[in-house]
Amino acid sequence: MLKQRTLRNAIKAKGIGLHTGKTLNMELLPSEPDSGIHFIRTDIDENIKIPALVEYVGDTSLSTALMLDDIKISTIEHLLSAIAGLGIDNCTIKVDGPEIPIMDGSSSPFVFLIQSAGLSEQDQIKKFIKVTKEITVERGDAVATIKPFNGFKVSFKVDFDHPVHKQLPSESIIDFSSTSFVKEVCRARTFGSFSEKEMLQAKNLALGASESNAIVFGENEIMNKEGLRFNDEIVKHKMLDAIGDLYLLGHNLIGEFSGYKSGHALNNELLKKIISEEAFEIVQFENMQNAPISYTRPPFGDA
Repeated sequence: MLKQRTLRNAIKAKGIGLHTGKTLNMELLPSEPDSGIHFIRTDIDENIKIPALVEYVGDTSLSTALMLDDIKISTIEHLLSAIAGLGIDNCTIKVDGPEIPIMDGSSSPFVFLIQSAGLSEQDQIKKFIKVTKEITVERGDAVATIKPFNGFKVSFKVDFDHPVHKQLPSESIIDFSSTSFVKEVCRARTFGSFSEKEMLQAKNLALGASESNAIVFGENEIMNKEGLRFNDEIVKHKMLDAIGDLYLLGHNLIGEFSGYKSGHALNNELLKKIISEEAFEIVQFENMQNAPISYTRPPFGDA
């Protein structure tokens, strides 16, 4: 059967918070079957777990943030994207501040951490969210759609009014049955313009933003000395964000997501509509060969 996965070992990391600019300590830990993904703010209360589920989303203005009572944890989407991409079902994340470290602005460092910790298959069968009907949400000219598909496919199109953006690919489609999250998506970094950074920092936000953790656009150029990691890195990062947001349904998704100028707020709106319209079912696969999505048994330590 296709089993649930958690980490084989706990692993720690530290990094800068994108918005606070402060050093944050984070630990990823194995978790029991059927426990899901949870966040713990160790600087507030080690006994309070915030589930990584759409009903706990409290803010989507600059990132995706979870809230439970007055406890908030922000910038979760890059880590959740790595967790989703590696097919992890159960994990506890501890952090001693209000956000997950931004690392290099992509999911790649989180993938490396998880690979270093190793993966362990558990005795319980893996659950998937299978989309059963098409759902669309719109905000202005931005659109996000989910529809039935026997696998997991993500397509995205961006449209930025910036001279550099206009020279870059504006859309991408990935069918994850034929390629991997690690190969195609995880290295794509977050991005923004230098003027946006200055404006946010004037408001005491994005205090940790720099060319070491984001692609920064000047008036007519990319300011990062190394340039882009790949030509469609911008649109691939939007796909990375969407994969992290979609995992707030609580399980890996069987379906097709497409976005046009969609962001965290619209992605979150889509998730709520999927739930309210009961446009899904929970499915399991006793026979691994029948599963439309496969997770490779990597050399870094499936037990």
